[in-house]
Amino acid sequence: MLKSFDIYNQNNILKIIVALNLLLVGTGSLLYTNRLIDKLEEREQRYVQLYAKGLAHVIQSNNTEDLTFVMQEILDVNNTIPAIYIDPTNEPAQYRNIEVPKELVGEEKRQFLRQKVAEMRLEHYPVLVELGNGERGLIYYSNSLLLKQLKYFPYALLLILTALGVLAYLAFSSSRRAEQNRVWVGLAKETAHQLGTPISSLMAWVEYMRSDPDQYDASITEEIEKDIQRLTTITGRFSSIGSVPTLKEENLTEVICQFAGYLEKRISTKVRMSVASQVPASQMVLINRLLFEWVIENICKNAVDAMSGVGELRLNVLPLPNQEVAIDISDTGKGIPKSSQHKVFTPGYSTKKRGWGLGLTLAKRIVEEYHNGRLFVKHSEPGKGTTFRIVLNQA
Repeated sequence: MLKSFDIYNQNNILKIIVALNLLLVGTGSLLYTNRLIDKLEEREQRYVQLYAKGLAHVIQSNNTEDLTFVMQEILDVNNTIPAIYIDPTNEPAQYRNIEVPKELVGEEKRQFLRQKVAEMRLEHYPVLVELGNGERGLIYYSNSLLLKQLKYFPYALLLILTALGVLAYLAFSSSRRAEQNRVWVGLAKETAHQLGTPISSLMAWVEYMRSDPDQYDASITEEIEKDIQRLTTITGRFSSIGSVPTLKEENLTEVICQFAGYLEKRISTKVRMSVASQVPASQMVLINRLLFEWVIENICKNAVDAMSGVGELRLNVLPLPNQEVAIDISDTGKGIPKSSQHKVFTPGYSTKKRGWGLGLTLAKRIVEEYHNGRLFVKHSEPGKGTTFRIVLNQA
């Protein structure tokens, strides 16, 4: 594997670091806010206790003027905490910071307050009001609106941080993908350009050799011309990367059979290659033949390498629902462990000492970006082989 592609693996570490930092900030905010909430709850509880003491004092003194003065002072302190005083007869006698509909009077109003008391009972224990002579009242209360809103603040902050993290990830991925695209296109175009000059020179040499058949063997000239045609095909493939390829309706079975025949003569003779088709002989698909053959070639060559040049290579064409057709390419090689199956399409990933790790990456790019199809590992078992599946739309 080339060290120059290590950055693709390091991106995963960078994602983990960013996620951990967001988690750390969110957790710290949550802990700090919870501590702050606890302090505010204690403060509101003291306000209610103060309210209870003042109320008990006024009721015991039975002085209306004193009641008005003391209650006004206490209520000035608490103007946010909803509270209801329940007298010794277990009826709501007074309430504070509770919006009661104006149309409710008498028993309806008391029923409304009883319902509020039932809700407050679930939040806090009531505060006891000692009235003397064995009589006691209770004050039920709930958290103020500000405290309730503050409880949701850390979760809102976590949501915001998560959204920012997702946006940052999408922006980073988009930027990285754009950079990769520029690298792919630049590399492909430059390769095609560099191949152009020697191909032109070789073509000139072939014409020169043909002009003197007595000195140059015609069979040698013919073989050189085949290699030139092969190089021209490769140049055309690289030239197509980065530009929108022209897709044409092609007979899928015919394309695969013809290319398999071409490929069979150029791989190990110890590899048995077979093609089977379960689709109609006239089944058409919309493909760029030049690029699609490149996909088949990359997958098949990887399969031959996985079998160390000995084994069986099967290509099976079969119909799928939703107007799709699949091409399964199976080998009897060493297989791919489950832990590595998601890495095989990663640029730079290769199990070969001299592998570039670009063949399957290019194949996936061609299938998914140029043909709106799918390429994935359908099945693989160590020691038994691997099946890659290409899914295309029917024409």
